[in-house]
Amino acid sequence: MQPIYTEIKPNKMAEESNNEFHNVVPLQIRFNDVDKFGHVNNTIYFQFYDSGKTDYVSTVCKGFDWDRYAIFVVKIEVEFFAQIKGPDRIAVRTRTAKLGNKSFHLEQEIFDTDTQEVKSRCLSILVLYDLEQKLSIPFPDEWRKAIIDYDGL
Repeated sequence: MQPIYTEIKPNKMAEESNNEFHNVVPLQIRFNDVDKFGHVNNTIYFQFYDSGKTDYVSTVCKGFDWDRYAIFVVKIEVEFFAQIKGPDRIAVRTRTAKLGNKSFHLEQEIFDTDTQEVKSRCLSILVLYDLEQKLSIPFPDEWRKAIIDYDGL
């Protein structure tokens, strides 16, 4: 099966793509995130990426009604390039790579804020879901415009 995204080069420097990402969230590595080998367990990366997704939606789609709508991940693909160690200072950056009618593709990177080394990249497809109607729905025009304006699509 062919990946739906272009190949990612390991250890890509953050400076190469930083100007394309407007949403950056510093991350705190917690004591329990680090395993006995001294590095952040791969399952924790998904929590880091969720922090970026939540901040992105809250920042870009002002007034998002979390009681009425949900955003579901329907596909997620993560690549790991380098270990994250307990003392590392890291952040996650998020942008919309593609905006469809009912779905959008988010590209995210976790990077070391001191060295700018990209540690991991996440590509996910998400859909907007109306909790009252119990179905996926198209993005409202104001959110579509906000995403396009924010990420320069």
